[in-house]
Amino acid sequence: MPNGNSSWAQRRLRHERVRRRVTGTSQRPRLSVFRSLNHIYAQIIDDSQGSTLVSSSSLDQDVRVHKNGNNKTQVAKEVGALLARRALEKGVSQVVFDRGGFRYQGRVKSLAESAREGGLQF
Repeated sequence: MPNGNSSWAQRRLRHERVRRRVTGTSQRPRLSVFRSLNHIYAQIIDDSQGSTLVSSSSLDQDVRVHKNGNNKTQVAKEVGALLARRALEKGVSQVVFDRGGFRYQGRVKSLAESAREGGLQF
């Protein structure tokens, strides 16, 4: 594990602090976001059962088709829309948002707003 001053360690601490309070239930699962340098991943998780209900990422074939020439923020918007479509197909309409210790700006914000426009409520 890196030393305590690295940005990775600080993000990990923020994520752990948020996770103490934010948990997903069967009625309202958790929408978890992870952002790497090149990609973004999102999952809808039922913590009571410990299972992932729906997932989407910038590596999905449905998103890669629209990826040409788009910047990472626009790709995150596509991921959010795809996640919302898949969630509504599974009957999930309400979630709690877990930004994973990342700031609510840029790609994370774009994904969240797109998921809201797609019909998810949080």
